[in-house]
Amino acid sequence: MSSQPVSFHPPFNAGKAAASPTASAWPVEKVQALFELPFNDLLYQAQQVHRAHFNPNEVELATLMSIKTGGCPEDCGYCPQAARYDTGVTAQKILPLDEVLSAAREAKSHGATRFCMGAAWREPKDRDLDKVEEMVREVKALGLETCVTLGMLGEGQAERLKGAGLDYYNHNLDTSPEFYDNIITTRDYQNRLDTLGRVRNAGIKVCAGGIVGMGESRLQRAGLIAQLANMDPYPESVPVNHLVQVEGTPLYGTEALDPLEFVRTIAVARITMPKARVRLSAGRREMGEAIQAMCFLAGANSIFYGDKLLTTGNPEANDDQALLGKLGMQSKATHIDAKCNVTPAEIES
Repeated sequence: MSSQPVSFHPPFNAGKAAASPTASAWPVEKVQALFELPFNDLLYQAQQVHRAHFNPNEVELATLMSIKTGGCPEDCGYCPQAARYDTGVTAQKILPLDEVLSAAREAKSHGATRFCMGAAWREPKDRDLDKVEEMVREVKALGLETCVTLGMLGEGQAERLKGAGLDYYNHNLDTSPEFYDNIITTRDYQNRLDTLGRVRNAGIKVCAGGIVGMGESRLQRAGLIAQLANMDPYPESVPVNHLVQVEGTPLYGTEALDPLEFVRTIAVARITMPKARVRLSAGRREMGEAIQAMCFLAGANSIFYGDKLLTTGNPEANDDQALLGKLGMQSKATHIDAKCNVTPAEIES
């Protein structure tokens, strides 16, 4: 494979793409070529793209809370909340509003700027949305950005969430279309795309990413990134999760992904989606500081902040602050969000 840099300015024309369903700014082959670059060349390109759009020393802090845990009827092979797996997760009812608001206030006091609420549903019932809408309104009133992940959405449900003031809806693609059936059989890929379409049409910002380390190939990782990058527009937030293996789930015991391959995935996401917030999500606690630092260098500029992600562990807030301090990075809450106007020519000079 040649070490010549792959252009990181995709030849994308929105009008032509809309007119031609086969138009693709980032065909899978081009995304795979990025993955195949020498590691230093890949990170160099990713850092150039990152600096063109963001302050390279700023990171967004988002906190994720499970507002309804366990009992999900789906069979996602990675998920400890699936009712069919024996993982020690007990099904619970939706949390009361005051408990959610207390957690949101605490998250804000620790520097979080976005509060994400997740519920283990295949899809919410309309009566469920009544409570979620109230949570969105009240959390937003605290001065936090709001995000929810509730599963698939039916007709009119995204509009209801928009009316409550929701900023972001999270619905991950999880993996590439070609690998999807190895992970989930209770819904298909198009179900996920349909929900994202409803979210976008309602005027809500999209948070969509995936999980790596589930036994997929590099080509299949490229397929996931291509799916995300070719959305029109691509998601505003792109969470990249490293599989956290939970005993009792089908993916427990899967061969671990090489940590540098995870860094490559972050870099490719940054290059193909230059203006997105690329978030280090699940699996950070197992990475260690050095790999996380490389991910920031590769273009990650958001993390989930707090000691728990739905049902799996996360680094302690104090540990995150210590790491950011070592790296000379600051949170979005305390640092002005401004891109670094350094051109590639200036970097090379």
